[in-house]
Amino acid sequence: MSAVNLIDAIRLPFRKERELYRVFHNMLGFYPHDISVYKEALMHKSMLAQGKEGNRLNNERLEFLGDAILGAVVGEIVYHHFPRKREGFLTNTRSKIVQRETLGKLAAEIGLDKLIRSNDHNQTHNSYLAGNAFEALIGAIYLDRGYGHCKSFVKKKILSRLIDIDKVAYKEVNFKSKLLEWCQKHKVELEYVLLAETKSEDGSPLFNTKVLIDGKECGRGKGYSKKESHQKASRNALHRLKNDHRLHDELTKKANSTTE
Repeated sequence: MSAVNLIDAIRLPFRKERELYRVFHNMLGFYPHDISVYKEALMHKSMLAQGKEGNRLNNERLEFLGDAILGAVVGEIVYHHFPRKREGFLTNTRSKIVQRETLGKLAAEIGLDKLIRSNDHNQTHNSYLAGNAFEALIGAIYLDRGYGHCKSFVKKKILSRLIDIDKVAYKEVNFKSKLLEWCQKHKVELEYVLLAETKSEDGSPLFNTKVLIDGKECGRGKGYSKKESHQKASRNALHRLKNDHRLHDELTKKANSTTE
């Protein structure tokens, strides 16, 4: 059955609905079974939408699910792509691929950012919208089509076309620099505090550092040098800022209030 005939066979009553099926087909490589879950993936909480049963309708739950599924999918792909690499290398490579900045760029590459429904015009918060929607999209694919389609989409549409997995894997990421940029952008103070300096089993020095943002502890890291502990603490802080929306919103209030 051709694409046109398949759309006609669906017999959707509204032209916009039919067009949305076409858009998702071009983006994903397959037609959705349940279009409603994909609509939900595009719905930011600022829309204040409600479902038929009066429940709040937005993409936060799908984002939570998609984050877990995407981590598993990318982890599996990275595992098979680098058969001789150890756990630390695989973890770092996966982290680079699923980090918020990368997901936001991918959302723009596939045109997902243009479909997001939001009433939030704050540019500070909008920097997260596209990446969040990408994760929500993965959650929608999983619910609608299953893990296999999620893996196929990520592998064929993303990693094969938009990301050079080898280039990403061997690119050094300066997490401390990225966290500093984030703090400067949001006008909040950044501080690193050495918690302890101990010895490892082989007698090497081991540093334990925590990172404070506006006085709030956001991450810890251990390393064989202060620099390494700062990097790991920064990476953990960035991860928390990505996933802890309450903390993110609390820390960015200062920047929002100064721009109003």
